[in-house]
Formats: sequence, C-alpha cells, structure tokens
Amino acid sequence: METRIKILLHFLILVALVSSCQKNDGTGAGNIVPPDFKLSYGDSIFFLHNQATDYIITPTQSVAGTYDGFPEGIEIDTKTGAINVSKCETGLRYRITFKPDGATDSFSTVILISGINFLDGFYKLTTSDSILAPIYNAKNSNPMPGTNNGSVFDEGSNCNGAGCKVNVSNGTINLAETVRNGVFGTTPSNNDRHEFQMNYRINDKSDKALNTLKVKLYYFDSINDVTQEVYDIITSREGTVFRQSSSDNLTAANYRPFGTNKPSKPRPPCIFILAR
Repeated sequence: METRIKILLHFLILVALVSSCQKNDGTGAGNIVPPDFKLSYGDSIFFLHNQATDYIITPTQSVAGTYDGFPEGIEIDTKTGAINVSKCETGLRYRITFKPDGATDSFSTVILISGINFLDGFYKLTTSDSILAPIYNAKNSNPMPGTNNGSVFDEGSNCNGAGCKVNVSNGTINLAETVRNGVFGTTPSNNDRHEFQMNYRINDKSDKALNTLKVKLYYFDSINDVTQEVYDIITSREGTVFRQSSSDNLTAANYRPFGTNKPSKPRPPCIFILAR
C-alpha cells in the first residue's frame, strides 16, 4: 500500500512539473507559441507591385491569435495577420502587434509600406518653407529615387491642373506659387482649405507602380489666425509619425511614438500655410 502511495505521489509531482514547464514560455500561452517564435513578414520594407491582383503579405510563422496595426491606414486581417499592401496608405511605417490566444504578452514588429509623405505642420511663405518637399520611405534624409530618371509626380495633372504647383520631376509643392495661382481665391480667407490627389510613380523596387497621395492645404494670414480646430488636428495625429532622428535599424522595441497609441488617421497630410 505504501509503495502505491509513493508511486502516486511521484506521478502527481511529475504531472505538475510538466504542466509548469508548458506554461513557463514567457507568454502565458502554454505551449501554443514555439520557443523560437518571432513576429516577422520576412522583410521590413514592402513596395507596391504592378500586378492585376492585390499584393498580400503574411507572417512567416502562423500562430492562432489577434493582430493589430498602428496607425490607421494599414489593411490587416486581425485573425491571420495578412496585410493587403495594395490597399494600405503608402509612405508610412506601421507597428504590427500580435497577441497569441491565451497569452498575457504580445509580440511586435515594424514594417514600412514604400511611398512618399508630407509632414503635417505650419509652413510660412516668407521663408524656405514655401517649397514643400516630400519624404520618401518615412525618413527625410532618404534621397528620392529616379529624380529626372523615370519617377513621375502628379501624373494626370490633378494638382497642377487645379493650381496646386507640383514639380513633376521631384514631387515638391511650391506653396507660394500655389497661393499666387488663386487656389484660395484672389483675396485668400483664413481657414480656407482644399484637397488634392497626387498620382505618382517612383523608379524604385515598385517598378513604377501607380501610387497615390491626397494632400490637404489650409490657408491662414498668420499664426495668430490659426483656429483651435487646427491644433486639435495636430494633437489627434500625435503618435502616427516616427521620430525623424530614429536610426536606420528601427524596430518595435526602439519605436517611440510622440503620443499614445490611440487610434489615429495620419492621412491626408495637412499643410497649414501661413502668409506671414
């Protein structure tokens, strides 16, 4: 009898140890997540493709759980993590977060959907700010590929045809000339606003696939005329742009948004023109 009790005790201890080992994987997810699991899409930069069907990327490892992307503008399947690159807002970095089923911790990674962007902010016409330069691949030190060599901006003249002066070779917007062209009327009014869609093709790994970006221009005589609405727009977008001083080896670990990770939509970029 005593021997049977000892055997039973040893068995119960062994079961407890095995159970403990299964749960002690750093995620609280039991043995759901492989010990070498890493959230990855196989690369960190993705380009639009010239193809008839949507370009979709998936995680390199498939584990049951929930996916999320920040900021808004990324088309992601919350169950599988599949990202439809063709339907994402381009020119932005996104942090992808994955929480396995039954887990207490989550995994993150950062990806970039290639394209151009313009930084939200105030641009004074009496300074060099009167020429607005695009940012390529979310870093203002990146050179624009294909300038005068295959890259084309404002294809179809949606912007230039409406008075928004875009340099078709490099994508810069001449804000002063845009105002002179009468976009805001012969006598511009404070808080007047107009939105333009720029179609463009970049001679890079996208193989000049058609890309688009909407840009919204606001006009004010001076900073003193700026409304509370403008400051609210800027505040609502905090946390949607990576710090420009970030290293090239940007990861989810060293990514620090300006604000909190509240839902925010960074597009279209809002350009606030100040006449003086």
